[in-house]
Amino acid sequence: MANKIVAQRISANLWFEGNAEQAVQFYTGIFKNSKTGRVTHYGKPVDEHSLPEGTVLTMEFELDGQPFLALNGGPYFKFNEAVSFIVHCDDQEEVDYYWEKLGAGGDEKSHICGWLKDQFGLSWQVVPRQLGDLLTGPNAEKVMAAVMKMKKLDLKTLQDAAK
Repeated sequence: MANKIVAQRISANLWFEGNAEQAVQFYTGIFKNSKTGRVTHYGKPVDEHSLPEGTVLTMEFELDGQPFLALNGGPYFKFNEAVSFIVHCDDQEEVDYYWEKLGAGGDEKSHICGWLKDQFGLSWQVVPRQLGDLLTGPNAEKVMAAVMKMKKLDLKTLQDAAK
């Protein structure tokens, strides 16, 4: 029996165009505290939304304790920047790690102000945990001005702007 991912009351369902397995492998390979869970498959096609019989329909997975469901739903819906996932990083080394890993193969033109789009079109914000404090401190405007000039956030530059 496959590992069951314990669902929280609210969790994310991510719609993919048939590459859900690849996406789950990609994400669970980046986040160290990750696992995959149950997998369902399409049966005999019953409508225009069905993919070929045996194709993965859904995959449960978990990234750092956060449950997700990947759905192979077909080409009907696309990710956009209206929804993104924030990765809170403890230091610049973590910012660099997640920025490089999540951004690999993604749309580099979408990299702005700590935001990136991965190879599946999903938007992520890779930010140092200190950013919230810096943006509410006495020099918040200077910090925001620094953020607006960056692609990947640089913690030292943001801290310097806050002084």
